[in-house]
Amino acid sequence: MTISVRLPPPAPHRLRTLLNDLDRRRRHRGAARAIWRLLPEPESWLDVNTGDADFPETARRLFPYTSFDGTDPTPRVAYARAAERVEEAYVGTLTDPHIATAVRGRYDVVSVLDAPASSEEIRTAVTALRPAGLLVMEAPWRPSDETRAYLKSQGCTLVTPSRPLAERLAKTHLLIARRAPGAPR
Repeated sequence: MTISVRLPPPAPHRLRTLLNDLDRRRRHRGAARAIWRLLPEPESWLDVNTGDADFPETARRLFPYTSFDGTDPTPRVAYARAAERVEEAYVGTLTDPHIATAVRGRYDVVSVLDAPASSEEIRTAVTALRPAGLLVMEAPWRPSDETRAYLKSQGCTLVTPSRPLAERLAKTHLLIARRAPGAPR
């Protein structure tokens, strides 16, 4: 005798949340792999608007010896520090003067994912990079001429790798810029 149980279909909001989580993890893995191709062993990495530090946790699989730090306007980053997902936690925005001063010139990689970056945030992220460091941004747009011009004025060059067709059709685009070794701080 076989008993069959029919489970109700998942609620639409639960399914949407599940799909969003899967997409976010896929994008995080893709961003980490793109950096690995350019800089296989960064010493230090700052994740901006890190929240619970989901991205550093994902990236740590490729970069086990990298020191990940995070900044977030909510106390979630402090909990991520307690859970050892990041080594240093900055509660506040990257543009806060005390945070901007603390991170200046400290990182091989700065990532701004999952949230659009303001021009002020991009400026501060560039100053947080060491010479030859990488800035990784995810945005719903291709980089504007203004963004390209600003990055060029700061001694950065776009090094975003060519993407497969599926990524070119994605809703978000990955932008990677390398700061020149002799760029001003």
